[in-house]
Amino acid sequence: MTGDQVLVFDADDTLWENNVLFERVIDGFLDWVAATPQDRPGARALLDKVEAANALTLGYGAAVFRHNLTECLEQWHGRTPTAEDRDRIDELLRPLTSRTVELIPGVADTLAQLAGRHRLLMLTKGDQDEQRRKVEQSSIAHHFDGIHIVAEKDVDTYHRLVAELSLPPERTWMIGNSPKSDIIPARRAGLNAVFIPHEHTWVLEHEEFGEHAATLQLPSFPELLAHF
Repeated sequence: MTGDQVLVFDADDTLWENNVLFERVIDGFLDWVAATPQDRPGARALLDKVEAANALTLGYGAAVFRHNLTECLEQWHGRTPTAEDRDRIDELLRPLTSRTVELIPGVADTLAQLAGRHRLLMLTKGDQDEQRRKVEQSSIAHHFDGIHIVAEKDVDTYHRLVAELSLPPERTWMIGNSPKSDIIPARRAGLNAVFIPHEHTWVLEHEEFGEHAATLQLPSFPELLAHF
């Protein structure tokens, strides 16, 4: 790989752990609302449906997640959640809202080396304040020439990024764990892409690659050093 590449990094579940924390909350939620183990798949399917619908209008983040849990509870039980129900949901969310950022192994050292070779950017979607807090807590922001927080990562997002920063598509690489947000739209926009799977990638970020497969797939973040 030649030098002077532009490496654009996803953040959640690429640079730091994210969805596994949401999954822990969901496990506690299902323990509460599902009367029997047999009810859990139905309750989880309902929550996935609620999240998919609300992502289109409300976006992402802990506040939206709280809304989704409340709406799921209301639909599941067929009644308006009580104040006690809402307090229970807030208690379930506490580890998520009070967390500190946990970098994925190898990220800090790998970024330090890549920053001396290439131009690094961060592209993450979600709530502006929430994502900025995570960026600040991560202690890796100094490696990036720019940090871009967007509402959604689709083809238009990548086209805008390329145009605004005058990026050369043939030397620009999107690096992330999400087929739906990181790989497919970047490839459709004419960029290269590196897929680094994460075992806890959010179910709503799964999508078949089809003709828009990643340029490169790696088993772990530090493997980037062998290619860039």
